[in-house]
Amino acid sequence: MDRIDLRILAELQANARLSLVELSRRVGLTKTPCAERIRRLEKAGVIRGYHADLDPEAMDAGHIVIVQVLLTSTTAHDLRRFNEAVMRIAEIQSCHMIAGDFDYLLKVRTRDIHEYRRVMGEKISELPCVKQTHTYVVMENVKDESGVPVPVRGPGP
Repeated sequence: MDRIDLRILAELQANARLSLVELSRRVGLTKTPCAERIRRLEKAGVIRGYHADLDPEAMDAGHIVIVQVLLTSTTAHDLRRFNEAVMRIAEIQSCHMIAGDFDYLLKVRTRDIHEYRRVMGEKISELPCVKQTHTYVVMENVKDESGVPVPVRGPGP
């Protein structure tokens, strides 16, 4: 990726609804080369998709908990089973395998603590190989970004 690709990515990350004309103007290209670069970045998997950024409160999902999960087994087969099962639970917003005293860290969004209790009892505790969980209720969401910031500076030295 060169400096123009990075500028395209930064502009799209800030506003993916920019018209091709406006994006081209901002990065100093004409429409065709800009569109070709976007297609190349999409095909390479750098741009994974476009989405609407919804307000969790407005969607009745403002309650956040962080859940530590310890598994009974961490064989490749059991990790795969756990990962596949997590993907089917809509309330789990993110899942990270952790190197440390537990195996996974989940971010879970629900309407309130009562709904979370139901999700914990009916879904999370029923995931394959779950031995133990610890739940931490988020009191205030200070920063929560799903995208990876793209530097606008040029490629390395």
